[in-house]
Amino acid sequence: MERVTITTDDGLRLQGEVRLPDGRTADAAAVICHPHPLHGGSKDHPLLWAVRAELVNRGFAVVSFNFRGVMGSEGSHDHGIGELADARAAIGLADRRVPGPVLLFGWSFGANVALREAVTDERVGGLALVGMPLAADRLPDLPDLPSGPALAGYLRPVLLLSGDRDRFSPAGELRILGRKLPDAVVEIVRGADHFFSRREREAAAIVASFARERVAAKPA
Repeated sequence: MERVTITTDDGLRLQGEVRLPDGRTADAAAVICHPHPLHGGSKDHPLLWAVRAELVNRGFAVVSFNFRGVMGSEGSHDHGIGELADARAAIGLADRRVPGPVLLFGWSFGANVALREAVTDERVGGLALVGMPLAADRLPDLPDLPSGPALAGYLRPVLLLSGDRDRFSPAGELRILGRKLPDAVVEIVRGADHFFSRREREAAAIVASFARERVAAKPA
């Protein structure tokens, strides 16, 4: 694991790390966006560890980072606005390490950021979004998702993954979002909650299979 500093367009230094496959050269890259900073979210969580490990095992170079104001990252929480610049800077690092389409992964708050960044960032070759926050009555204020036309114009592959016990990402709402995206697959895991507690490896395998088959340039 390599510890890195990621510098944003607005001059903040973010705490990050890069993990590479053992014994071979990475042929694809991924960036991980973590959950809500004001609710304990950071790059270090069992679900994110599992996703990172599985992607590395499938040949990806994986960039993990802390959003602004989290742990060793400079700045302060910007309610999902400035965090777009954070994701953009991490994508830039991933693209420099392994040129080609980047998988952008986001969980919860990170999924909201990832989708909004992807619709305007051509370097993103596909999205894997877990627990996309859609239950407005149960969530902190988040920026609105892209408009219908913007979603309809996003032609790259998208995975929308949630558990049927996720009270923040109801299956019905997730399927509605999926229908707005031309190339989206919706996966609902029975018995899983918003954190995929004790199901982290299962979620990670779904994400990594999608990433390898739909986003990576060539098979593992």
